[in-house]
Amino acid sequence: MKAAREEAKKGFQEGGIPIGSVIVHTGKIIGRGHNRRVQKGSVVLHGEMDAFENAGRQTATVYKECTIYTTLSPCAMCTGAILLYGIPKVVIGENQTFLGEEALLRSRGVAVEVLQDQSCIRLMTEFIRLNPTLWNEDIGV
Repeated sequence: MKAAREEAKKGFQEGGIPIGSVIVHTGKIIGRGHNRRVQKGSVVLHGEMDAFENAGRQTATVYKECTIYTTLSPCAMCTGAILLYGIPKVVIGENQTFLGEEALLRSRGVAVEVLQDQSCIRLMTEFIRLNPTLWNEDIGV
């Protein structure tokens, strides 16, 4: 989770939305990313999607042995990618500022662990307070 938090802070420092993610295979980070919708003018570069992109092409066997760490509960799009690639475990920094599709992940057999990490909560709470319009755009409100 420390690496995912570092990615979230990078996004914030770049003027973007502070959500970070890493994909770990057998103890090694194979993909890391942060929400870069603002920075790249992208409609899809959420933290998890950026981590998948940076992991590059992996076999299904690799993904079935991975854990994805994300600072915020994954939205429907990111949940879809997690399910598509068969990631068996998701570790979430927090879901107080946004509750994503955790129920869907669990219903499909994915192990979901929510940490309620105070640094993740503080970072998102402050970002939302300072940037409500940008936050609402990102979550489709």
